[in-house]
Amino acid sequence: MSKLKINTERCKAYGLCIRECPKKAIHMTMHLNEKGYTVIEIDQEKCIKCGICYHMCPDCVFELLEEA
Repeated sequence: MSKLKINTERCKAYGLCIRECPKKAIHMTMHLNEKGYTVIEIDQEKCIKCGICYHMCPDCVFELLEEA
């Protein structure tokens, strides 16, 4: 099973990942990163690890990790 990891410090809240997620597994939070941008959060239960968010994000926020 794999897990999607996000680097919230890279997030600039463009929202492309949210708009393109087919399962609506990504949403904006009320938290700010060190740069002052609102960051995203992933619902791991809804996420199907399709990689669309990875390809849409201009800041390389996403990483797909393989779990043992």
